[in-house]
Amino acid sequence: MAAAGTPAPVHLDALGPRGPYRTRVPAAVRDVTGAEVARLSLVPPVYVTRALSALRTAGPVPASRIDVLLEAAAEEFATGTVGGLDVRTYEDLVSRTSGTPLPVVRAATRGTARFVALARSSAEQGRPRGTLPGPGRTGGGHAVWARRGDVFAVNASGNHPGVHRLWLEALALGYRVAVRPSRREPFTPHRLVAALHHAGVRQDQLVLLPTDHRAADTLIRGADRAVVYGGDDVVTRYAGDPRVLPQGPGRSKILVTADTDWRRHLDTIVASVADEGGTACVNATAVLVEGDPAPLAEALAARLSPLPGLPPQDERAVLPVCGLERARALDSHLRFVAAGTRSWLGGDGIVEDLGDGSAVLCPAVHQVDRAGAEQLRTELPFPCVWVAPWNRTDGTAPLRDTLVLTALTRDRTLLDTLLAEPTVANVYVGDHPTYWMAPGVPHDSYLSDFLMRGKAVVGTL
Repeated sequence: MAAAGTPAPVHLDALGPRGPYRTRVPAAVRDVTGAEVARLSLVPPVYVTRALSALRTAGPVPASRIDVLLEAAAEEFATGTVGGLDVRTYEDLVSRTSGTPLPVVRAATRGTARFVALARSSAEQGRPRGTLPGPGRTGGGHAVWARRGDVFAVNASGNHPGVHRLWLEALALGYRVAVRPSRREPFTPHRLVAALHHAGVRQDQLVLLPTDHRAADTLIRGADRAVVYGGDDVVTRYAGDPRVLPQGPGRSKILVTADTDWRRHLDTIVASVADEGGTACVNATAVLVEGDPAPLAEALAARLSPLPGLPPQDERAVLPVCGLERARALDSHLRFVAAGTRSWLGGDGIVEDLGDGSAVLCPAVHQVDRAGAEQLRTELPFPCVWVAPWNRTDGTAPLRDTLVLTALTRDRTLLDTLLAEPTVANVYVGDHPTYWMAPGVPHDSYLSDFLMRGKAVVGTL
C-alpha cells in the first residue's frame, strides 16, 4: 500500500492479442530514488509463444489505412490521455525512472510523435528504385519489394525514449510487431502501443510483451526478424544470427583536422557530448584533433563543468540521474578505465549525491596520448568524452566502429575515404551535431535493408 500522500503505483498491463493482461504478482518499477512508481505485468514464455502465433495468423495493417492510423496515433501519443496517463504525468514518470532530464523527455515526446506520423514515408525511403511496392499487373518481368518474414520482435532498451521510433517502420511495412519493453522505462512503449491500438491498429497486429530474460529468448527465437538493444555482449551474442539486428554502443565521434578552427565549432562539439543528457548512442564519446588536443579538451571541460546537478524531473535538469549505488559503480569503472590519462574534468569523481538515494552523473573529459587508445571504445551513460590527437598516418583505423562521425574538415579526399569506410555508419560534414536525426534519413542503415528484399515477378497476376 502506498504511503499517505504518495500516489499509488501505476499498473502497466501487458497488451496482448486479446487485450490487456494483468498478472497476479507484477514486477515493481522504481524511480531513481528507489520508490515504487508502477507495477509491470511480466508474461511467461507460454504467453509469448501464443502471442506470436496470433501475430503470425493476423494480416498486415492495410497499406491504404496506415498513414491515417499513424497520424492519429502520433497525435494521441503527443497530447492524449493514454492508459490513464496524461502526457505530463507520462513524461514525469519517464524522467523519474530512466533518470533522463525532463526537458529531454519532453523534446523526445514531440520528436517521437513526428517519427510516428512519418513512419510509412520513412520506410519507403529505403525501397530500391528498381522495385515496386507490390505486385504489378503486366506480364513482363519486374521486381517487387517483399518482406523477409511476417513477425518482427523488439527487445528494447530504456536509456532514451527515442529507441522506439525505429520499429514503427516495420509495422508500416506490413510486419506484425511484438515489443518487449525495458523494465527500467516501460512507459514509452506502453503508451505508444496503446495509442496505436486506439488509432485502429488491431491488438493481434501489435503487442506489448513485458518479460523476464528467459521469456525474452523465446520472443527472439519465435520471431522472423528481431532487433535487440544492448552492449558489446549483445552484439557478440547475435553477430552470427542473420535474423537478429543487434543495436550496440554507438561510439560516435568528432574529427577536427588542422584546416578547421575548432573554436568556431565549440557549441556543436559541446552539444554532441552533452545533449540528450549524454545518454544516447548518437552522443559523441570521442573527439580526435589533428594537432595538440589539450586546448580543445580544456575548453570542453570549461563548458561542461558548470552544468547543474538536479533531480531529473526538475525543469532545469540537463544531466542524467541514477541510483546512488549504480552511480558509484560507474564512477569506479571510469577511474579504472581512465588510469594513465590526463583528466580535465571528472578525475575527482562524477557522482553528485542528491541525498534521496539518487545521484547526478556529472560530465567527464579525459585526454589520451594517442588516437588508438583503448579508452576511445568506452561509452558511458552520461557526458563522458575522450579527447585524442590524430594525424594522417593514423588513417581511419581510430575512427572505425562509429555510428555517427562528425567531420570538421575541408579535405575532400579525406571525406571520400570516410564515406568509403564500411564501419562508419553515418558521416556528418561540418557544423552538424552527432545527435542530428530526421525521419527518412537512415540511423544505422535503413531498417528496411534488414526487413525487406527485392523479389522478381514474371507473368500476369
